[in-house]
Amino acid sequence: MKRILVTGGAGFLGSHLCDVLLNEGNEVLCLDNLFTGRRKNIHHLLENKNFEFLRHDVTMPLYVEVDEIYNLACPASPIHYQFDPVQTTKTSVIGAINMLGLAKRLKVKILQASTSEVYGDPEIHPQPESYKGSVSVTGPRACYDEGKRCAETLFFDYHRQNKLKIKVMRIFNTYGPRMNPYDGRVVSNFIVQALKGEDITIFGDGTQTRSFCYVDDLISGMYKLMNSRDGFTGPVNIGNPVEFTMLELAENVLDLTGSKSKLKFLPLPQDDPMQRKPVIDLAKKELDWEPKVQLREGLEKTIGYFDKELASLVE
Repeated sequence: MKRILVTGGAGFLGSHLCDVLLNEGNEVLCLDNLFTGRRKNIHHLLENKNFEFLRHDVTMPLYVEVDEIYNLACPASPIHYQFDPVQTTKTSVIGAINMLGLAKRLKVKILQASTSEVYGDPEIHPQPESYKGSVSVTGPRACYDEGKRCAETLFFDYHRQNKLKIKVMRIFNTYGPRMNPYDGRVVSNFIVQALKGEDITIFGDGTQTRSFCYVDDLISGMYKLMNSRDGFTGPVNIGNPVEFTMLELAENVLDLTGSKSKLKFLPLPQDDPMQRKPVIDLAKKELDWEPKVQLREGLEKTIGYFDKELASLVE
């Protein structure tokens, strides 16, 4: 049995990771400041004797004893990370320094949940890990994009300078149960709008593309990366290489919900990427991983979750 620290553990991805780690027979220390994480995501775990919740901000020093660290702490949707962009950068950079310092002191392995946003608005499509990116340093998304890029730099410098065991994954668009209904991400936006019978808002002309990975597949890739061979650090893309336009996503949501919502087109936000699709050859080779859940199957499960979520908000 390992004692494992998950920062951002009450978040969408973090709570699913806590489930998997507990099911594998580990003790889990879930750390979250609850800015975007939610107690309800981990409510079902609070009675588990191997689970502990600690409300804490990763920008502050932390002194605990653990055997592994998964660093997921950072708001990940534009509506949240742009709310306080300075704090977002601090969370990525100072949070990484604090967690790397803890891993160094304890001599334990640490995984960084990085992002496909390090590629910016890519000029190469699809994106392999070797692509250096096309990121606006001064734009409204830079607090997240550049914060995550700096965090990757810190991880590799700690690895080179201190021989620290690191794993770095670049997460592409992920969706599933426990997403916040109002986090501003495209999947949650479309589903909530469809269920409420509101106009589905599409930014731009709807031809921009994303690749959507169901949460169970993503967490499987994360777990496999942490437990991959020594010497394999990444960065490695974890995401679904099947590409959909925003119009195709909207059509699927309308079909699965039976909604009569209309499409409403709005101006594209500044620096919003036109396309995003991972090359996952490295994940296939090193982790024997590729996504299994098809979009419509994942959307059905996510719609079911949001339907109950919205009903509970009305009660």
